[in-house]
Amino acid sequence: MSSSEVTKPKRGHPSKMMFVSIGLGTVFALILITIVSVLTGGSVRAKNELTSSSLVGTSVKNFSLTTLGGSKQVLPWHEHHPGVFIFFASWCTPCKSEMPKVAAYLRTHDVGAVRVVGVDANDKLSSGQSFVRRNGVRFPVVFDANGDVTAGVFGFLNLPETVFVNAKGVVTGVYYGAIPTKELATGLRALRGA
Repeated sequence: MSSSEVTKPKRGHPSKMMFVSIGLGTVFALILITIVSVLTGGSVRAKNELTSSSLVGTSVKNFSLTTLGGSKQVLPWHEHHPGVFIFFASWCTPCKSEMPKVAAYLRTHDVGAVRVVGVDANDKLSSGQSFVRRNGVRFPVVFDANGDVTAGVFGFLNLPETVFVNAKGVVTGVYYGAIPTKELATGLRALRGA
């Protein structure tokens, strides 16, 4: 064989370089998936249902926030009530479709002893106030200007999110994304029956 001839792999027999390329591609893909997972909260989250988040079964750390009107808000379980926390922001696109439905549902349905609290996160005070007024929100809304409670206590990096907490301050359910009124009703029923 002369030096100008090139040896080609036989048909049907993959070359070692192809296996190396596939292996490196797989490793690279796994690294990217891990990075994206860490940057988006570390887990794949189910939408459209109350989920078994890692928060479920944990006690909520005490925190203190004031309402959009400037008054102190007592945490529901400090008064032996279950609570629902609805995390949102005026700039959040899914929140803009969620909040009018949630506010209308809560205006027309009895939630019993359950206390509903909105948490306006990473927002401007005036924007949050306008958003709440425009959407007819009648439940108390606290202001989490820098997301200290939203990200720090609950670990939420995205909005909207909804958390159900029993009268002892233990998380019983989490809904990731804009909560439909059917799921809100399910979570409220579970808290009222607990």
